[in-house]
Amino acid sequence: MKPTPDGKTRPSAETDTDRPIVSHLAELRQRLLRIFIGIGAVFLALFPFANPIYNYLSAPLVAYLPQGSSMVAIEVASPFLTPFKMTMLLALVISLPLIFHQLWGFVAPGLYRSEKRVAFPLLLSSTLLFYAGMAFAYFVVFPLMFAFFTGIAPQGVTVMTDIGRYLDFVVKIFIAFGIAFEVPVVTLVLVKAGTTTVENLSRKRPYIIVGAFVVGMMLTPPDVISQVLLAVPIWLLFELGLLLARLLERGAEKPASGAPPLNEGKP
Repeated sequence: MKPTPDGKTRPSAETDTDRPIVSHLAELRQRLLRIFIGIGAVFLALFPFANPIYNYLSAPLVAYLPQGSSMVAIEVASPFLTPFKMTMLLALVISLPLIFHQLWGFVAPGLYRSEKRVAFPLLLSSTLLFYAGMAFAYFVVFPLMFAFFTGIAPQGVTVMTDIGRYLDFVVKIFIAFGIAFEVPVVTLVLVKAGTTTVENLSRKRPYIIVGAFVVGMMLTPPDVISQVLLAVPIWLLFELGLLLARLLERGAEKPASGAPPLNEGKP
């Protein structure tokens, strides 16, 4: 323990104020370097399989293309650049746990124990929910969406999608559903931070449901199926966030009896 000017003691572990800014920048540079090396390693491991991975990504659309139709490459460099871009994005997504681990290692020393107990589960759950949103988009939304799009093509029009534009389209959908699935985390953070309460959010449920359908309309293509498939999960995940927030509030009310809480310091 180190003595403070007022005669009290504090943990001997080095705090943020004890460390010069240069050491923080050096650590940040080191962690960013680890992130870039990790993403590069995943990219190099995936790139030899870029074409099979792209075939898997495009399978939901190819399954509904008319007989004799196929995807096309409009630009000269598209057969190389599109799988390259897809592999880079996939390496970034796969490396999310590494990225969050390095960021957590940089931020965690400056947090109190109670903050760590809340922040780490939220960070882990947000990563898993983002993956869940992407999986939901691929396995549920894409087949229904592409069946609808190819089914309403005018007679005499052959559906032949450019591989680059298809990648841009599905990446937007992946991001939209990945972010939408973060609703429980956002709800918990808002309640935990005291910005709102469970009761207040419950009273605003009708507005949130309408907002979910508005978000679904803005983030998805102009078809009812994909809009509903995004809006309904947002609503259900909001309800899940409310349920978890209620459980947290009840857990915080239980230690009302007994000894007063101990003072906590930074580890």
